[in-house]
Amino acid sequence: MTSLTSSLVRGAVTSPFKHPGRPGATLPTDRLTLPAAPAAPGPLAAYRRICGFPAPESGPLPLPYPHVLAFPLAMRLMTGRDFPLPVVGLVHTWIEIRSHRPVQPGEALEPTVYAAELTPHRRGTEVTMVTEARVGGELVWESRSGYLSRHATKAEAGAKAEAGAKGEEGAKGEEAQAPALPAVAEWRLPGDLGRRYGAVSGDRNPIHLHPLTARLFGFPRAIAHGMWTVARCLAEADEQPGELRSVRVDFRAPVLLPATVVYAADPAGNTFVLRSESSSGSSSGRGTGSRQVHVTGSVTRAS
Repeated sequence: MTSLTSSLVRGAVTSPFKHPGRPGATLPTDRLTLPAAPAAPGPLAAYRRICGFPAPESGPLPLPYPHVLAFPLAMRLMTGRDFPLPVVGLVHTWIEIRSHRPVQPGEALEPTVYAAELTPHRRGTEVTMVTEARVGGELVWESRSGYLSRHATKAEAGAKAEAGAKGEEGAKGEEAQAPALPAVAEWRLPGDLGRRYGAVSGDRNPIHLHPLTARLFGFPRAIAHGMWTVARCLAEADEQPGELRSVRVDFRAPVLLPATVVYAADPAGNTFVLRSESSSGSSSGRGTGSRQVHVTGSVTRAS
């Protein structure tokens, strides 16, 4: 597997020389592919444990797992000299995953990654990265992810002025866009979760590892991996392994570690949020405590 550590180092070196938002920026046309291979049993079992998936000896791969296998390719592409955005400070804002059929651990999976689109965003520039996974030439799994490079834009200046005019009520209105769903489970996340998930996934971004390294990037404490929050929510939603066919997740706010978070979902388990609540509120949604929404998502299931 491609070294994520070397990609992170390369990204730290090249990022200061990249200027997001410059006119005429283009994406590399490369498509990076890993040789077809089955999932290694040890790392797969460790991933299931850290994310809360059941650990059957036989059973399909967890829905997000091909993304983990292919992420080193994405990092290699995004830290390349011809990639227009600096990887340092790049924010994962959303992900869509679709499984065309359950993928078994013993199947030789061939992941491919490419950059699909570069689009203006009110807070900067967003790139869409695509991952595809094939078995014997058959497309069995695919994902699209949005990553935001923040920089000054005219749209952001206008939005700030509008937010100032709206004041606190406007901020409350934006928070209200997240669905009000009943609590299903409460999870206590330890301070070393980022280090543990990083050891399993290979993603040892400093913002996830330790408060000291997180502070270098503007966070008061280490933050949980966004893809861990996705996987943990899907482990809760996937009552019958292999039934989930697609998911769309939007990342709203980072989870500072350690933390206590609430997984809430509709009765069918098809729409969910991950949130934290102040001590004056309750996990059932009663009380006057404030809420911080971290993740919103929805899934579809096999019919």
